[in-house]
Amino acid sequence: MINIRFPDGKQKEYPKGTTVGSVAASVSSSLRKKAAAGKLDKQLVDLSFQLNEGAELSIITLDSEEGLQVMRHTSAHIMAQAVKRLQGTAELGMGPVNEDGFYYDFKLAHPLSLESLQAIENEMEKIINENLEIKRIEVSYEEAVKLFQNRGESFKLDIVKNIPNGEKLTLYQQGEFIDLCRGPHLPATSYIKAFKLTRVSGAYWRGDKRNEVLQRIYGVAFSSKKNLQNHVNFMEEAAKRDHRKLGKQLELFMFSEEAPGMPFYLPKGQIIRNELEKFSRELQGEGHYDEVRTPSLMNQRLWEQSGHWDHYHENMYFTEVDDTKFAMKPMNCPGHMLIFKNNRYSYRDLPIRMAEFGQVHRHEYSGALNGMLRVRTFCQDDAHLFVRQDQIEGEIKQVFQLIDEVYRTFGFEYSVELSTRPEDSLGEDSLWEASEAALKNVLDHIGLPYQLNEGDGAFYGPKIDFHIKDALNRSHQCATIQLDFQMPEKFDLTYIDEQNDKVRPVVIHRAIYGSIDRFFGILIEHYAGAFPLWLAPVQVQIIPVSTVHIPYCQKLQKQLKSFGIRVKTDERNEKLGYKIRAAQMEKIPYMLVLGDKEEQENEVNVRKYGEQTNKSNSIEAFIHKLLLQIKSRSN
Repeated sequence: MINIRFPDGKQKEYPKGTTVGSVAASVSSSLRKKAAAGKLDKQLVDLSFQLNEGAELSIITLDSEEGLQVMRHTSAHIMAQAVKRLQGTAELGMGPVNEDGFYYDFKLAHPLSLESLQAIENEMEKIINENLEIKRIEVSYEEAVKLFQNRGESFKLDIVKNIPNGEKLTLYQQGEFIDLCRGPHLPATSYIKAFKLTRVSGAYWRGDKRNEVLQRIYGVAFSSKKNLQNHVNFMEEAAKRDHRKLGKQLELFMFSEEAPGMPFYLPKGQIIRNELEKFSRELQGEGHYDEVRTPSLMNQRLWEQSGHWDHYHENMYFTEVDDTKFAMKPMNCPGHMLIFKNNRYSYRDLPIRMAEFGQVHRHEYSGALNGMLRVRTFCQDDAHLFVRQDQIEGEIKQVFQLIDEVYRTFGFEYSVELSTRPEDSLGEDSLWEASEAALKNVLDHIGLPYQLNEGDGAFYGPKIDFHIKDALNRSHQCATIQLDFQMPEKFDLTYIDEQNDKVRPVVIHRAIYGSIDRFFGILIEHYAGAFPLWLAPVQVQIIPVSTVHIPYCQKLQKQLKSFGIRVKTDERNEKLGYKIRAAQMEKIPYMLVLGDKEEQENEVNVRKYGEQTNKSNSIEAFIHKLLLQIKSRSN
């Protein structure tokens, strides 16, 4: 007999060789029906796994996050089996689980289209209805090589040959289909209840552009048809909010093949960007920040000195001028170190708060580019605070307040994550321990719950990352606070303390938007293009009922502009209904329809975006309302 311990602290004896599935059944029949896998001493295993010694065991259910991962992994195998049945010469690549579902890469004789997905889904349904048992098989290296050679699976052979000698090799089989896989998987194909294939794309084998391009099929799977339908509805809403689609529709930005991955701001988009910068400048002014600007191109030796060369040069752009190597800056921090070093400071001068809206360049593979969310050049709202050690916690608390005010203004909820020392870090253990302790102290004193993300800090120091949630409850990492003892050392930064000795300052790296361009893309999707009044490129659209009312509209337009309100008049010779629909398509916050009555009574007929009814106001009352709304930056 062996002793099995459960998460609730209870223990029970079972005969040696009992399977995880049998243990689940012994707890309750309903648990066995919901079971997807087991977690044995923190290691996921199949339900068929035999228990031969005492251990701690928890049953992973289909509706849990880990259960979903197992289900999606099994779905990827079922999809691969369906593709092999439909195209017998298909070669298998890799088929992992991703954030939303799963995908599998194939080398196919015939290219796939969206229409091909329905045929694959139909074949997957057949495989699910066949209720094929899914078996785990352990094999030797030689057996695996022979198997995949006989099956003509060159990509699987490539994977096998890169597995370290002595590592256990496992296969999973369902019917005629066999795949190399660590598992775990569901016991049978019939366990899949709700799935959908979503799209196809190209993908380099192993993500290396020097390798062959394979066809990738994406899919999603859920524990119930209801959950699947909720996801489909979510994806449809996300598609409507896609910032690339709305950016084109609303004429906010564009991209060109002449500068891949580098956004062009159109007039309306630039207005929004200007407002974002203006808002940040106001808050930074209140927080006693000094704004600076540093060159985009600086000597390569600067990046070697800062440490970015060793950790980041593959993502940087380079050029040569007068036989000297230069690099486009991927970050603003080394430039700020030079500015600090340009002056002499005493302990009374600190903190020095230095901010910049700096344009940076970072190389991204073309396949990774994604509208404004992943670009090759962007504006980083960077700030560096040069502080004494006794000022660290107080300054970080003020940064928290600043970030909180910004995110509340946009209606974002956020969560916090503390990232600690990574493997490729610089500096002494004692400095890292002091840095991490300082950040933990701030979080504990503020009383804000946070998640620990071990090993994901910057190479020069630990960091606090802020994850905002948009209107669709999607998470985006934007703001960051990073504590740095390394850069002051590398640049020999000092200030004069009370004893007239030279002392190293500590640097706090801080960004709120992160990338203004990415934040802009997030805002487009968060608001579905219907920006709050203070951000909207056009705040008021005036629509004359007929051409005879144009002079009155122009007079009102001039009056609104005198108050700084962004307004335009639609003077086109089109029908009234057409012009109203056009304004709605542009998602303009306020529409004024002006005719005889409005002109005679010196008032406006107001329709707010998203509402179906019109309201009459005096011009003075309407302007007063707008100015209050703009000033408060309310949503």
